Parts: sequence; C-alpha cells; structure tokens
Amino acid sequence: MRYTRVDGQETPYWPAGPFKIRLPFIHYRIEWPDYFQGLLMCAVDLAAIPLMTELLGMPFEVALAVAMLNGLFYLTHHLLGDPVVPGWITPAIPLLMTYCASFPEGPERVHALVAFQLMLGIFSIGIGASGLAHKVVALIPQAIKSGVIIGAGIAAVITVFKQGGRFDTFPITISVTVGIAFYVIFSRHFAHLKANYKAFNMLGKLGIFPIVALAIIVGPLAGETPWPDIQWRITSPDFMTLWKEYTVFGLGFPPIEMILSAIPTVLAAYIVLFGDVLQSRAILEEADHERPDEVVEYNPDRAHMIFGGRNAIMSIIGPDVTMCGPLWAAMHVVIVERFAQGKKTMYSLFGGAGSFRWGTNTGLLLMPIVTLVQPILGIALALTLLIQGYVSVRIGIMEARSQRDLGIAGIVGAVLATRGATWAFAVGVVLCLLVYGRDFFRGEKDNTFVKDQNDTSAH
Repeated sequence: MRYTRVDGQETPYWPAGPFKIRLPFIHYRIEWPDYFQGLLMCAVDLAAIPLMTELLGMPFEVALAVAMLNGLFYLTHHLLGDPVVPGWITPAIPLLMTYCASFPEGPERVHALVAFQLMLGIFSIGIGASGLAHKVVALIPQAIKSGVIIGAGIAAVITVFKQGGRFDTFPITISVTVGIAFYVIFSRHFAHLKANYKAFNMLGKLGIFPIVALAIIVGPLAGETPWPDIQWRITSPDFMTLWKEYTVFGLGFPPIEMILSAIPTVLAAYIVLFGDVLQSRAILEEADHERPDEVVEYNPDRAHMIFGGRNAIMSIIGPDVTMCGPLWAAMHVVIVERFAQGKKTMYSLFGGAGSFRWGTNTGLLLMPIVTLVQPILGIALALTLLIQGYVSVRIGIMEARSQRDLGIAGIVGAVLATRGATWAFAVGVVLCLLVYGRDFFRGEKDNTFVKDQNDTSAH
C-alpha cells in the first residue's frame, strides 16, 4: 500500500518547511469508524450557529456558511502535520461574546469580531514562527493566568444560566442531558463501569454524541423543542450574503482604534488556548508507549502557525464567534484511545484524526443530519459550555500556586466574567503589585495543593 511505513518511524510525508504534508490514500488510509463518527458529530460544529445568530443577527444559512468554512480549515491540521483533532476555543467564547456585545449590533459589532480574530491570528502566527510561546505565557503572573482561566469558566456558566439564557428556554432538557453528561464524563462510578464492561467503554468513547442524540428525543417530549423536520437534500449555505454583509469585502476593514481595543481580550483568549496546546501534547505522550510502531511528532510552534493562520483567514472570509482553536479535547482523546489499541485498530493517528474531520465536513453537507439536530443546537451549545465551565474552573484553580494566588485569581475571574478582559488584567496587575511587590512575576508557592507537595518532593 502507498501509505505503508517502516515501524518505529513517522508516517511518510512531503516536507514543506515547518510543515509535513500528508494526503489521504497517499500517506494515510481512511479509518471508517472515525469517519462515520465524524459524520454524526458534525452536530457539535453546528452548535456554533445559535451563537452567531444571537450575537450578529446572522440568518441560519449565513451562519451555516461560516461553520462550513471553519470545517474546511479543520482539515489543515492533519494535512500539514499536526496530529490532533482541532476545534473551537470554547472557554474563550463567552469572553469574546461579552467583548463584542459592548458594541452596537450591526457593522460595528462585526468589525469588533473581525479585529479580534485577525489580531489573535497574527499574534499566534508570530508566536509560532518565533518559538516564543512558553516565554510569552511565563511573563504573565501565575495568579492572573489562574484568574483568566477561572473567569472563562464562570463566564461560560453565566451564559447558560443568566436571566433569559438558554436554561430558561430549555430547563428540563438541559437538566437531563447535562446531568447524564457529567455522570458519563466526570464520575468515578462510570469510569469504573468503563474499565470493566465493554458496552460502557464503547459509550464513553463516543464523547458527547449520545447526549446530543438524547436531547433530540428529550426536547420534544418535554415540550421545549419541536420534533425534527427531516429534509432530504444537500445543504445550501449563503456565502454571498456572508461576504457582502459580514466580512471586510462588504464592510471594509475595522478602524485601527478597534483593533487596539481588542488586545486585552486577545491576550486573555491566548492564555486559555495555550492550555489546549499543552493538553494536546500530554494526551499524545500517553499513547507513545502503546504504539512504538508510529513516531508521532507534536510541534507546538507548527500548531501555532496553523491555528493562527486559520483565525487570520477566517477573520477575512467568515469571522467566527467560536474561533479556530488547536484542540477538540473530547474527540482528540477518543481518537488517541483508539490509536493506542494497536495497528489493526488504527494504522496511523493521522488517518484517525483526518478521517474524523473528513466525516464532520461531509455531515455539514447533508441536510438530513443538519435538520435532525437543528432544533436542539442551543441545547448542544449549553452542554458544551457547561462541560467547558467545569473543566476551566478546575484547571484554573490548579494553576494557582498559593492561597494568595487563589484569592487574586478569584477576583480576576469574577471581574473577567462581568466586566471583560481589560478590567480583569488591570485589576490583576494592581493586586499582584500590592500583594507581591517586587516578586510581581514570581509570586509565591505554598502547600495549598497536593500537586505542589508532589512537585517539591520530585525536585
């Protein structure tokens, strides 16, 4: 076969500077289980549509065009050598929505989104090309980093539970589906069931798809959503209206002052997404000892250039509220777990990640799948935000290294969720100066967390 590799080496590729080009059928085979899972899991990609209709007033067909463009750019990661399943920058979505909502709806709000995403893209490309990612994040005091991540989680929860939010619209469906989702994803009891029973193990590997499928049934039974009106045709995204009314082609470039005003929110979003970069590497390293036959190289600088390029291009042709992130953690874990089961299960990780994203792109073209999940897109989004809120708060708290860090982080997080990134950074800087003085960047470390005790003993 053309994609055969030598055991103990990387899957063959065409070198292109920092990138490694791999094409289906030439460098990797299609993994059909992952393709069909992607075909169904496009429902999560479609959950971006309610965000864009809510924030920008986009018609459904226009928002679908944005989702399809974003879907095409998801393919660039594995095609250019990044062995991950990419996704949104989910924890930063509420931060971006709060920032954009401070501008009047219409061209000015679209310009705010364009300015933010363009700056995020350029900044990420610069970081990747220069190899400065770790140094940039290291310059930010740990208490502020912790607060930004906690604040992103709080903002995600507020988005769902605020007065008139999605919970008020779908209280029963969200309660049932989120409850089951938290049990399946986070509970120790279900982890025990997965370890001992194949059926539960298979259910766990499907990520949040079974929960989305359950919402399709629970929503109508609870009287909160209509039954799906299945339409048997190809989707019809409205690219012309997108480019005329929601991009620089019709509205022109945002003014320089708007670009500068986006910088604090860009920095906050970057702190959040850098955690995804670290998580990508950690998940891959866990599978290394299980699959010595394929060397999988993860290069964070290359990843930065790819998702930075995605954001920069999308800001011009289809600005996206969900942004272009480096990782869809839930599905990346599912793909890597299948990869770890051996060569017969998945020949190459690039085949698994690529096949999944080819599947999601196919699903976005099929109106039966789009119309099946259309009534519950708001519920799918609420589910995603609440899961992300849980994870962000947990990770944010563990980022703090002392009780003082945690106190500062709590205030920074609350300010971020209620007043935005500019105020949060200002408050964080003042508090770190007042509490730590000349140790502003270094902060302090105590035995508040067990992880700190373990770190100390390891050294």
